[in-house]
Amino acid sequence: MTMVQQAGPEAAHKLLDFVNASPTPFHAVQAAATRLEKAGFQKIRERDEWEKNLKAGGKYYLTRNQSALLAFTLPQKWQPGAGVSIVATHVDSPNLRVRPVSKRTKAGYLQVGVETYGGGIWHAWFDRDLSLAGRVVLADKSGNFTSKLVKIDRPILRIPNVAIHLNRGTEADFKFNTETEFVPILGLVESQLNATPSPSEEAAKEASSIQGNHHSVLFELLSEHLSVSPEYIHDFELHLYDTQPAVLGGLKNEFVFSPRMDNQFSSFAAVEAISTYATSSSFNVLEGNVNCIALFNHEEIGSVSTSGAESSLIPFLLQRLSPSPAAYAQSVARSFLISADMGHAVHPNYTSKYEDNHTPHINGGVVIKTNAKQRYASDSIGSFIVKKLIEKKGGKVQEYEIRNDMVCGSTVGPMLSKIGVRTVDVGCAMLSMHSIRETAGSEDVQAAIDLFTSFFEGFAELDRTLTVE
Repeated sequence: MTMVQQAGPEAAHKLLDFVNASPTPFHAVQAAATRLEKAGFQKIRERDEWEKNLKAGGKYYLTRNQSALLAFTLPQKWQPGAGVSIVATHVDSPNLRVRPVSKRTKAGYLQVGVETYGGGIWHAWFDRDLSLAGRVVLADKSGNFTSKLVKIDRPILRIPNVAIHLNRGTEADFKFNTETEFVPILGLVESQLNATPSPSEEAAKEASSIQGNHHSVLFELLSEHLSVSPEYIHDFELHLYDTQPAVLGGLKNEFVFSPRMDNQFSSFAAVEAISTYATSSSFNVLEGNVNCIALFNHEEIGSVSTSGAESSLIPFLLQRLSPSPAAYAQSVARSFLISADMGHAVHPNYTSKYEDNHTPHINGGVVIKTNAKQRYASDSIGSFIVKKLIEKKGGKVQEYEIRNDMVCGSTVGPMLSKIGVRTVDVGCAMLSMHSIRETAGSEDVQAAIDLFTSFFEGFAELDRTLTVE
């Protein structure tokens, strides 16, 4: 069934397109940038003195290391010291990543060595039609280098289960070693015999050469998709992904069956909200906050990187918009951050895993996430603000707090709150978080967009009515 034929909310179909185009954080940032440019955003670079060229009423975005993105709009009467209204998300998800030396051969099979990334439900990766996507460092004939994205759109890898006849008991207790029993198969050894010959031994000995680290058929496949000779490939970061596309499902297409809902769902909603806002009549307001979205990398492994939430991205933006110490302090005090990450929907088969009064439902509206130990950054002030913003769009609010006898996860919210910016944690409810295929709500896509749009349109006005000493 094609997307044209399939019923469902328009926003959910746009989400499907975004996710299907984004098998890696690199691709998600590229897809976000494309949408922003369509809405009139101008690309700036961190290395430039872009603050000298800012114009009130302007729309700008920047990327860092192809894997994180900031976009912001300036009100018509913008000046340093203005607050910044930020929606922060992440674009990474648990997956498998090709090792720097991946060449493996065993029992007549070509295999690819991989490393697990994040806290995935790894057994879900068995018997899936897998492929590769990521970025490749290429040389050109003039001796320059560039990083180019690649996405192989057909199944080439598989992690096969062992037959139950050879491993009795797995139906009751499936356990496996992620180092020795979780290695994808690329092909048969005989296919290597017909591969394009590798570059000369002399080239392979060069320090920057990776030709000897991976199967030559892999280089041949990449060179075919990138339209270059294998010797022009100098390095790469490749991620495995499931080739089965994201779709709407359920009796009335009420579900989104998809990979990477955590957290491309929230990231798409943020991009769509600021893009739509920036092309609407609401964007012509004279005063108010700078509106901003931040798409981070590496949340699933702690956010400690140049492109993660613990990096300098947000602090540098605030400092460059408000360079004096007084203006910076004023900006922080006037700012507010919505940390948007997916939440846990109540599971009908595991209701005992939830606190009785905190059982969010798919398509039940935005979930405010609270934790007394500050694993989420929400407090009563932030929760109140979110509820008022949702109320303005006629939406629904749900609450989530974990049981006392379970360990709570976390988000980018608590670490970003250390800057001093008021922060609240929200998300939309989903099932199967961190599986290779997850389930979210098709109606919740618009609910998230509506919240972020309401935030961009009305936070500064709402904040002026609130007194908190």
